[in-house]
Amino acid sequence: MPEVTLELIKRLREETGIGIVDCKEALLKAKGNLEEAKKILRMEGKEFLAGQTRAANEGRVEAYVHHSGKVGVLLEVNTSTDFAANSEAFREFIRNLAMQIAAAKPRWVKPEDVPPEVLAEEREVQRKQAEKEGKPPHIIEKIVEGRIGKFYEENCLLRQPYVRDPSLRVEDLLADLGAKLGEPVVIRRFVRFEVGKG
Repeated sequence: MPEVTLELIKRLREETGIGIVDCKEALLKAKGNLEEAKKILRMEGKEFLAGQTRAANEGRVEAYVHHSGKVGVLLEVNTSTDFAANSEAFREFIRNLAMQIAAAKPRWVKPEDVPPEVLAEEREVQRKQAEKEGKPPHIIEKIVEGRIGKFYEENCLLRQPYVRDPSLRVEDLLADLGAKLGEPVVIRRFVRFEVGKG
């Protein structure tokens, strides 16, 4: 019987768009069988959101100012219906997300948003660092890729560990909210202001 690993749970989540908790429960019932878990989710009436084409044109803008008055965030998150955008779950999510941005200082929403020149420069810096550390040439590329993954975790909101529960990433919370609402949820954009930082 295949073990229900975190990798397996993430794979089911990616293929269905259904939240992590539901995916884990379905995989446990299916004794680790991915296709069986998908059947279980369908029988439970869970709507698969992966590959969903419904446009996310509704949503909310959230403003958050830290109590010190030194940090502020403006954030836009979209979904398909006004009903979902006005739900308590959606509003709580974007409030928490705005606080995440204030605390964790991401620069972009997702890895695809990182400008190619910034990524190229980061790769070069990490390559030179690995060479300076005396790493063997045949493993330098692996080291660079690992460090680029770390760069994404620090700078891309979706990849960041959630400040309230670092065992989860922001992308996990996003998938869970989408599953709960039965609609796609998209983090459109954000701006973070800090006094004295240009």
